[in-house]
Amino acid sequence: MNIKKLSVGAIALSMITGAALAGTTTGTSALDDPAKMSPFFTDAGMKTMKSDTEIKTTWMAMKKEDRAEMVKECGDAAMSKAHGDFCKTTKQLGE
Repeated sequence: MNIKKLSVGAIALSMITGAALAGTTTGTSALDDPAKMSPFFTDAGMKTMKSDTEIKTTWMAMKKEDRAEMVKECGDAAMSKAHGDFCKTTKQLGE
């Protein structure tokens, strides 16, 4: 009986921990935040990037912390693939 209770408790704990960890990463990406990303694009669907000059101006107007966060996220292979053109441009601009 005690083993059964411990097993159920361990499963419940792992589920709660997994949900908590998933909650900390879901929706917190700067690259997935339309408010941060839309200034770099000409269209609402964020498919066409602005000119290099406009991108650089927008980039430099951002807080250094936001730029660093975007550069860090672009270092992740999955994020870099999903935001390829943007990440390529940010690597050229640097922090």
